[in-house]
Amino acid sequence: MTLRPAMYDLTPDECLRFLKSVPVGRVGVTMDALPSVLPVNFVVHDGTIVFRTVPGTKLDAATAGMVVAFEADQYGIDSDAWGWSVLVRGVAEEITDRSELQIVQSLPLVSWAFDGSADRYIKIARTMISGRRIVPPEGVT
Repeated sequence: MTLRPAMYDLTPDECLRFLKSVPVGRVGVTMDALPSVLPVNFVVHDGTIVFRTVPGTKLDAATAGMVVAFEADQYGIDSDAWGWSVLVRGVAEEITDRSELQIVQSLPLVSWAFDGSADRYIKIARTMISGRRIVPPEGVT
């Protein structure tokens, strides 16, 4: 008999907890009617995904009020018998309110742009969140 990993649906609170445990996710946007998936460093702040960017694709999607997808995951390095994946869907929006900007600028959010030019902050107000967790079969470590 082959033991198989078990898969469980995550609650919204579990999804947020797992998201807080990793620094990199992927934002799915539409460019010229085609899907694009772009990596971003992010944080979860008050249940919202926040990332920094420069003018361009991600910022354009945010300022257009588009619905985007955001995904992050983590899987075992030595084995594919455990892991999790979380998907967030919602409207992306550039943060322009001064008081909100002060708050997000103080978050531990590293920029992908080494020269510090990623000075625009985007938030994804989640309308849908779902996730799954894969765990090894009982008795397997």
